[in-house]
Amino acid sequence: MMNRTGIYEAKVFQELVEAAKSPYDLSLAGALENDERLKKYICQTDMLNLFYGTERVDEHVVDLLQRLADECNLVGQFKEMRRGAVMNNIQGHDSEERQVLHTACRDLYSKTPVQPQATAQAKREMAKLEQFLVEIENGTICNSAGEKFDTMIQVGIGGSDLGPRAIQESLKPFGLEGRAVKFVSNVDPDDVASVLGQVNLSKTLINIVSKSGSTLETLTNETLVREALEKAGLEPAAHCIAVTGEGSPMDNPDNYLRSFYMYDYIGGRYSVTSMVGAVMLGFYLGFERLQEFLRGAAEMDEIAEKPDINKNVPLLLALLGVWNHNFLGHATVAVLPYSQALTRFPAHLQQCDMESNGKSVRRNGKTLETKSGPIIWGEPGTNGQHAFYQLLHQGTEIVPIEFIGFLENQYGSDLQVKGTTSQEKLLANLLAQSVAFATGKKDVNPNKNFSGNRPNLILLGKQLTPRVMGALLAAYEAKIVFQGFAWDVNSFDQEGVQLGKVLANRFLDLMGGVVGNDGVEKQLLEIVQEAEFTS
Repeated sequence: MMNRTGIYEAKVFQELVEAAKSPYDLSLAGALENDERLKKYICQTDMLNLFYGTERVDEHVVDLLQRLADECNLVGQFKEMRRGAVMNNIQGHDSEERQVLHTACRDLYSKTPVQPQATAQAKREMAKLEQFLVEIENGTICNSAGEKFDTMIQVGIGGSDLGPRAIQESLKPFGLEGRAVKFVSNVDPDDVASVLGQVNLSKTLINIVSKSGSTLETLTNETLVREALEKAGLEPAAHCIAVTGEGSPMDNPDNYLRSFYMYDYIGGRYSVTSMVGAVMLGFYLGFERLQEFLRGAAEMDEIAEKPDINKNVPLLLALLGVWNHNFLGHATVAVLPYSQALTRFPAHLQQCDMESNGKSVRRNGKTLETKSGPIIWGEPGTNGQHAFYQLLHQGTEIVPIEFIGFLENQYGSDLQVKGTTSQEKLLANLLAQSVAFATGKKDVNPNKNFSGNRPNLILLGKQLTPRVMGALLAAYEAKIVFQGFAWDVNSFDQEGVQLGKVLANRFLDLMGGVVGNDGVEKQLLEIVQEAEFTS
């Protein structure tokens, strides 16, 4: 069995506790007076550079974090995961007992993939997708009038929506001319009604995504979409495709134009680079740019296997997060991209991180001795500066920040206003905020005093391309996995979402058409009183 030492058992744990007590009298304001600090605390790759001189660390703490990574065997566990070890389990208790192989979906370009069987399955699905995209492009697959499909609606929820939506939004400038993608996730009927009102259904493909083929919200929305197709005089089976588990109820050629498979070893929130995201991204970006995105992710997976934290961006991200959360005591993390293209990326990270590491039981079945995952939130800058930065600068709650920025914009369209371009203004704001949080500003007027010493880091790339977006996604996926290993939790199940589903089904059994009737408030109160709130 692999080494599963959690941070609480690591020999270095107490040294980190001691280092955090003052913490070691490090003043970021004083430290940043030395230009060499910012030059020194950089972890570089050819896609993304991590600048962390504005974190509350020094060489001693960085060395301790390296020892923590080594004692907890973080990279070793990551390697085991990529090579097919069963990671989705709790010792001595019923669990899914699954491999965790989302990385195999992009390990397509190596002559020696680390998990050949899973990668072979991914290659088969990718070949199916490539042929499907060719047939759409040349018109072999078309509507009943012989017209090409130009729009896709992705119907899914959770990992079938948040990740794919975030990536599609991030890469809009790279979309094929004339192609559009919409998303439907919420079981709220207004969601599907709004989206259907924006498209020409006759030229629209409906991509239904559900691994089990039985997700209630997705099946409900699929029924609404199929009804809309029929009302428009269209044959649903000629417009609907499926991404599902092989052999699921949705794996049915009578109901779907084409089916693509995802496998048990791919968790929903880690599924963007599987067919869950690839079908939609291939339709929108084209096959070549989809491959660029997957290559970027695969390259970051390789970087994540480096044992030296100064050469491993996701590992360093993870350890700085553990330091801020477990030793400095900060409960939340703000992900603030200075890129409008990443407007939905923090929402994806909320699910990926909080559903993965929002656990209180260790993998050995015992209660966790330390804090597990923090609360993740964020919005793009500079909008956030005019919303919640007041609390970040002067509030009583210290919030570590992960800034994301790029030297160049995506569209290449910009102009100078008052001597600088918009992109230069965006970057100036990012850098200024990072320094301001770190250094603060002393003022005799307490209302204008900024305490500083507020930890933050910057992930900086040249431009947000498909390859760089793939790397950014994989970096955060690996960060989350590393932190789960450090806390010794099972990052790959999500029992916490099940109880609400069970209770919702009990309410549905009792409701039976109540909504819309006279006296609905009284009837709903009676339903609440009748419902049994035990599992």
